[in-house]
Amino acid sequence: ENFKPAQVLNSLKWPDNHLATNRKLHFSIAKDEDDVHFEIDSLTGDLFLSKELDYETASHFLLQVIIKDYNHNPPQNNTIFLSIDVEDQNDHSPYFQDDFVVIGVEENVPVGTLVYTFNAKDGDGSFLNSKIQYSLEMSNMGANPFLIHPSYGTLTTAFPLDREITRSVILTVSAADQAINLTDRRLDSLAVKIVILDINDNSPSFTSSSLSYVLEDVEVGFLVHRIIAKDPDEGRNGQVTYHILSGNENKAFVLDKITGLLTTAQLLDREIQERYSLTIMALDDGSPALSATQVLTVIVLDVNDETPIFLKQLYKTAVRENQDPGEFVVKVEAVDRDAGLNSLLRYEILPGTGYEKFKMNSDSGELVTTASLDREAQEVFSIKGSPSRSSTAQLYLTVLDENDHNPLFAKTQYQISVREDLEEGSAILDLFASDEDDGPNGKVMYSLIDDTFGAFAIDSATGSIVTTKALDRETKSQYTFRAVASDCSTHLPRSTTVMTVLIQDVNDNVPKFEQSCYKASVWEGQSPKTDIIQIFATDLDSGLNGETEYSILSGNENATFLIDSARGILATNTVLDHESTSSYRETASSHCLVLLASDRGTPSLNSTATVLITVLDVNDNPPVFSSPEYHIHVKESIPVGSHITEVSANDCDTGTNAEITYAMISGNDRGHFRLDGKTGSVDLMKKLDYEDTMKFTLIIQAT
Repeated sequence: ENFKPAQVLNSLKWPDNHLATNRKLHFSIAKDEDDVHFEIDSLTGDLFLSKELDYETASHFLLQVIIKDYNHNPPQNNTIFLSIDVEDQNDHSPYFQDDFVVIGVEENVPVGTLVYTFNAKDGDGSFLNSKIQYSLEMSNMGANPFLIHPSYGTLTTAFPLDREITRSVILTVSAADQAINLTDRRLDSLAVKIVILDINDNSPSFTSSSLSYVLEDVEVGFLVHRIIAKDPDEGRNGQVTYHILSGNENKAFVLDKITGLLTTAQLLDREIQERYSLTIMALDDGSPALSATQVLTVIVLDVNDETPIFLKQLYKTAVRENQDPGEFVVKVEAVDRDAGLNSLLRYEILPGTGYEKFKMNSDSGELVTTASLDREAQEVFSIKGSPSRSSTAQLYLTVLDENDHNPLFAKTQYQISVREDLEEGSAILDLFASDEDDGPNGKVMYSLIDDTFGAFAIDSATGSIVTTKALDRETKSQYTFRAVASDCSTHLPRSTTVMTVLIQDVNDNVPKFEQSCYKASVWEGQSPKTDIIQIFATDLDSGLNGETEYSILSGNENATFLIDSARGILATNTVLDHESTSSYRETASSHCLVLLASDRGTPSLNSTATVLITVLDVNDNPPVFSSPEYHIHVKESIPVGSHITEVSANDCDTGTNAEITYAMISGNDRGHFRLDGKTGSVDLMKKLDYEDTMKFTLIIQAT
């Protein structure tokens, strides 16, 4: 078909036995639709191509050639049929309808599954030139999980697919014809991307540790562990949520189902429960959903109890303070179950508070100080040591105390006030002295070094000052003494503070009269408001508790007397008459004065005293004879010395004022009678003679 036009294809030869010299022949082709491609030389019979051939358009021509022989008359026509087969030339390349194809296939299809059928076209007509053979190449060097049928172009799976390993494959599919001549073969290629579609064929897989540690003193909401589960599936198939299936019955933890953060929901107590085994489920969102479980062990740590790699989880040791740098502290040891270089350990101190004061021998694990330690500056060091590529161990180092600090009171003096009615054994003040030392060196002992008059004592251990007897402000109103704080040191100074204890008054004393019974006298006839007596009552209390007020409680019904409430002066309120009442106590008990002394405390206390007031007599009354006249009859024969009569006079006054003396002032000129001046007795001194004197008139005076 690639024969060029104008080229002679063939020459029609007349059989030799039919040829004659100068034989005239005329060649022609019977015209129809197919003979446009060929022409014939009418004289020579050469057949040549007039138009390019296309095997794919017409692969066979049947030409009717008419040979007109002019050597006959009339000319003779002969017809022959010329069959021309067009040979196919490989002038068409195979071709695909698309330049790029994207194919999706689920990852769980079995081996041999038809993925796609490629259908390349070839415009050639012959079998081999149009026969297409398919081939497959991968764009990378990995294993090709697909096969293509060379003849049918069917793409099938050759190995199980796994999207999690290979998400997509880029292939080059080639289609080549099978021309006999290898150099003539043509081909076309097509880029194919095969996307492996995800199937929920992977359960979540935990990547986080199944062991976690948490200190028992963490706050609520503390992050304990982050649970991580990976699901290599895609989209919802790979979205993981977290759930606690069991082990959290007491609701100690809460798990965020999205982030996997496990936090505390309540305070932990290692002494109650030191280990939790939580069954954690990781669930994807595929359909159906796949899950995985992990038992997460949460160990509640007491004190720095973390790593199992060291021979000891916690090293505890002590070193004395004030030692020179280079002091040996401890040797830590760790083991590594690996072999070779991985089991060779190097020790180091992780950065932390105070770590710069120590140095670790990286080979031996020996820890020494690099500075002199001061327990009062820092008593405890918590040091983390770690061998390479391993977990940590905790070193709990206590600096041993030296007695290099003396106790100190917060204040140099204290002044407190206490009520005097405080019970014996009552604490009045808790003294505290601080000592920065530790243990016995920092144990403070308290004592009192001054006389407290047996009123106070101090607890040597607690510093509590207590009363040791009942207090009495009236006996002693203030105590001053010193308290001493000391430790076991014999060379450090002690700390001293001055205690001043003021005793507050309580109304516990009644006003007390100087006498329980007073006696006083007053002259009768004195004008009102005449002072009689001043009485005193003393109250040992202070303030209002010791202020005394005086009043008359009883015996003053007629308001004969009054008393100054403040000064205690008892005075007359009316003019007194001795003859009316000689004694307010002896003649009329109702007139006995009972005085009351009251203090101003709350409640008020009081006491009483009696006052016997004697009204002194004034000689304001003359003697009065019992009779103004005495008539006596006697015989003249009575002997001399006989008692004649007795006169009697009475004087309302008392005492000497009432002592009467009798005297004859007239009528006894001749001395017949004698009058006893004291008794008023009249006796006969001379013999009587009726005839001489019948009647005697004696005037007797009473004074």
